[in-house]
Amino acid sequence: MLRTHGLTKNFGGLTAVDDVDFDLGEELCSLIGPNGAGKTTFFDLLTGALEPTAGTIELQVDGEWVDVTDDTTAETATMGLHRSYQITNVFPSASVLENVRVAAQAHGEHAATFWRRADDYGAYIDEARAILERVGLDERAEDVAGNLSHGASRQLEVAIALAGDPDVLLLDEPNAGVSSESVDDIIGLIEDVAEDHAVLLVEHNMDIVMEVSDRVVVLNQGSVIADGPPGAVRDDPAVQQAYLGGYEAGDLAGADTTGDGTGDGAGEGLT
Repeated sequence: MLRTHGLTKNFGGLTAVDDVDFDLGEELCSLIGPNGAGKTTFFDLLTGALEPTAGTIELQVDGEWVDVTDDTTAETATMGLHRSYQITNVFPSASVLENVRVAAQAHGEHAATFWRRADDYGAYIDEARAILERVGLDERAEDVAGNLSHGASRQLEVAIALAGDPDVLLLDEPNAGVSSESVDDIIGLIEDVAEDHAVLLVEHNMDIVMEVSDRVVVLNQGSVIADGPPGAVRDDPAVQQAYLGGYEAGDLAGADTTGDGTGDGAGEGLT
């Protein structure tokens, strides 16, 4: 569904993404790595938010490979590549329903129509309500988005990314900042979305990665150092070295792989 060849991004003397060959099929693939590994930069390159220094990006559109290396974020979105963001990105003063309805219209034939009432476009409202039901926010449709809890805001951002029925969905840390009570909801949502979308997931919580992924790719210092099934990647010495400086696998429990000093979850997922 999505592939790169030799993808590279330099910021001055820093190489954030280094000659990456990557492919995404109809699967849920998790992209992991230590802080600063280049994961978000890689996402930004894939969606046209950043221009590569070198390499190519191709997206499968209607069964044909299309070079989208130089395309903008709006152009890649139109072709079916949508993403959520590490920092929640919604219209806080609009209702939950309006956030998704606007996204649905943006991907429809009335994207640039501004002189008719929004409720004249019933198909977009119906699509928005169906998406909200899917992500578990149908009962919050009329609530102001800015009043949602952080966990519900993350669900709303996934709903916005689903608008327009993309083929490929990039989820950038959908669990970030979510309370422990809401983690199961986010896991269920990720698994549900992966049923009918190709999904590339960036996630720091290794327990979630090991539970939901068909495949795991590991970036370190901008390069791919491992690519395979979750169990094989977890046991890969190069991955353990990148995260924890060479500790033995048995010593990884409770270790801090998030870089935030908490030591919870991620280390346990690598044991």
